[in-house]
Amino acid sequence: MLAARTILNLFRGTQISLFQTYATNTKLVEITKDNTDIAIISMAHPPVNSLNKELLNTLNMSLMDVQKEKYRGIILTSSLPNVFSAGLDIKEMYNRTEKQLTEYWQTLQDTWLTLYNLKIPVAAAINGACPAGGCLLAMSCEYRVLVEGKHTIGLNETRLGIIAPEWFRSLYVDMIGYRRAEIALLKGTLFHPTEALEIGLVDELASDKANAIKKCKDYIESFKLIPRKGRQSTKMELRKRNSLWLKENRAMDLNQFVTFSQLPEVQAGLKSYIESLKKK
Repeated sequence: MLAARTILNLFRGTQISLFQTYATNTKLVEITKDNTDIAIISMAHPPVNSLNKELLNTLNMSLMDVQKEKYRGIILTSSLPNVFSAGLDIKEMYNRTEKQLTEYWQTLQDTWLTLYNLKIPVAAAINGACPAGGCLLAMSCEYRVLVEGKHTIGLNETRLGIIAPEWFRSLYVDMIGYRRAEIALLKGTLFHPTEALEIGLVDELASDKANAIKKCKDYIESFKLIPRKGRQSTKMELRKRNSLWLKENRAMDLNQFVTFSQLPEVQAGLKSYIESLKKK
C-alpha cells in the first residue's frame, strides 16, 4: 500500500495490448488470450489496483472461470502501466461496521484460497509496484517475473501500523527464509527488483511487461511434457500446509482482523493515512 502520489508518479507511458481481449462482468479485471491457450488475467482498477471487495470478488470469479475452461495456464498481471497492485484497500478497513469488515476479510480469504490452490500453472508478470497485498498475490503464484525499474515489492504492513497475517507471513518465510523475513516484516522493508531476485522473492527479472509475459509463458510451456495429474497432485501436496492452516483457522484469522482493525489507535492511524493521501 503505497502513497497515492508515489504510485501515480510511476505512471508513465502506455500499455500495448498484445492479445485479443474479452470483457468480464465488470471492468475490474480483463482476461486476454492468444493461440497458446494461456489466459492473461489483468487487474484493471485504477489508479493503483487497490484490492477492494469488488476487485477481489471479480478476480476470484475470473480465476475459477478460467480454470473451468481448461486453459493450460494463467498469467496474473495488471493493465496499469507501472503498478501491479498497491495492496489491500485501506478504505475497506477504516470506519467500517463489523459486518463490513467481516465480509471484506472473508472475500480476501476466499480469493487467496482460489489463487493459491489453482491446479493449472499460474505465473505473475509483475509490471510495477507490488507492496503488501499485491505481494501476497504475487507470492501465491508459482512463478514470479518482475519488471526492472524503480518500483519495489514486499510486505510493508508495519509502516502503516498494521500487521501482516499469519498466512501472509508463512509465504514470505517460505520464499526468503525465516531470518530475512523476520527483519523485513518488522521494518516493513520493500525490495527493489535486483534485491528481490537476490533473496528469492522473485524468480526472474524482465526488461518490460511484454518480456515478463513471455517469461511467464515460457514457465507454463515448460510443463508440456510433464503428466498433468502428477504435476497437479504434487502442487497440491506442496501447498497443503499453508492452505490447510487457513481453512482450519479461518474464524480465528477473521476475528483477529476484525478486532485489530477496530482498535482506536489503528483506526486513528488509518484515518491519518487516508487524510495524507487526500493532500497529495
